[in-house]
Amino acid sequence: MAAALWARGAPRGLWAALRGCSPRLAAMSADAHRLTAEEREQMILDLKVAGWSESSERDAIYKEFSFKNFNQAFGFMSRVALQAEKMNHHPEWFNVYNKVQITLTSHDYGGVTQKDVKLAKFIEKAAASV
Repeated sequence: MAAALWARGAPRGLWAALRGCSPRLAAMSADAHRLTAEEREQMILDLKVAGWSESSERDAIYKEFSFKNFNQAFGFMSRVALQAEKMNHHPEWFNVYNKVQITLTSHDYGGVTQKDVKLAKFIEKAAASV
């Protein structure tokens, strides 16, 4: 039955619940959906003020961070990596010496979701604490 629901495009939260995931994980999956235009305008506004931009090539948000040196950049990336693993939501990123370029999108949903916004807000806090 679960496979049939998946094939018919059932919400991922339902699929997670049917697989026996914890209710918390199932709820997190159910909350993940591609943001509507209204949600996007409201949720991404603070991120834009912080320097995030929307990609013109696809449904994603992007920011480049600069640090004093490689150690700071790598420490920042390590903090973000630990949070991304907890969230099971991983950034696309590129690092050269003291610069880190980050793109966030939810591939499973074809664009920016609440998970991307949540991770971006964590990334901002992590960068501010370096």
